[in-house]
Amino acid sequence: METVSLSGLTEQHLAIARQATSGRSAHTVYGGHASTLRQTLIALAGGQRLDEHESPGEATLHVLHGHVRLLAGPDARSATTGDLLAIPDTRHSLEAIHDSVILLTVAKTSE
Repeated sequence: METVSLSGLTEQHLAIARQATSGRSAHTVYGGHASTLRQTLIALAGGQRLDEHESPGEATLHVLHGHVRLLAGPDARSATTGDLLAIPDTRHSLEAIHDSVILLTVAKTSE
């Protein structure tokens, strides 16, 4: 068994995102491309976004720090520290209202 400090990773990757020209940093916490379940920590400096992209399949995002907005077509949902959002099965984007870190959990059932 392995224990991962999400608090430590949050601080580390938020510092990286603040310094990066892209304004973001990511780290696979669990699983990977060959696994069904994958968890990825994503840090975004305030004002940065993940541009619109296809849904990865069944997925959730858990806000570990900050304030984000998930946009899917005409729908938008805001979430702050501690909130969990189900990601819709449609094209969507994510923007960081403030410096933010999320834990993205994806269950890939097909390639």
